[in-house]
Amino acid sequence: MGNERSRVGLVVAAVGAIVLAVSVFLPWYGVSFTESGIAAAQQASQQVISEFGNAKLQASASGLDSSLAGLAGQQVGALTAHQAFKYMSILLLVIAGLALLDVLPPLARSGPSTPGGAGGSAALLGTVAAAFVLFRMVERPETFERAVSLSLREGAWLALAGSVAIVVGGMWPRVGGAPAGPDATTHEDVWSSLSGWTPGT
Repeated sequence: MGNERSRVGLVVAAVGAIVLAVSVFLPWYGVSFTESGIAAAQQASQQVISEFGNAKLQASASGLDSSLAGLAGQQVGALTAHQAFKYMSILLLVIAGLALLDVLPPLARSGPSTPGGAGGSAALLGTVAAAFVLFRMVERPETFERAVSLSLREGAWLALAGSVAIVVGGMWPRVGGAPAGPDATTHEDVWSSLSGWTPGT
């Protein structure tokens, strides 16, 4: 069975593709208000109230300002990849689907190994996915940078792990055939050259 691909690698790639697909719908970024954003919101509300509000409304606004101040730095929401990146999320789902199409048919075959060409595209697909995920982990979506900050959540890390798993599965070492042992003829030839005796004489 020389140069056949191990089923273990295909299983790793398949699991990685499933994780990548699921991660698209999990939170990638946590959304938090910054102190400057809270201060800007408080200033805007005070301006509106001072111009149009009465004393009762101004008293209520003071309580609202203290509540807003407590939100600074706290996570108030989350964004999934599907919400933040319409086209990239579709691309990641397509890559995950192609990786599954590449590795599942060979896995359906019986036997401890599969043909050597099985899963050949998985490593390339995983590399492309990992590049997109890493880019979006560094270059985060455009936001009101002074008012809102984004922090990485579990979805982004799972997407990266799934992409790496696809690459690892696609590059899994092949199964080499067992080395052929010396046959009886070779032993006989060596023995006859050493002893001068030929079997069968």
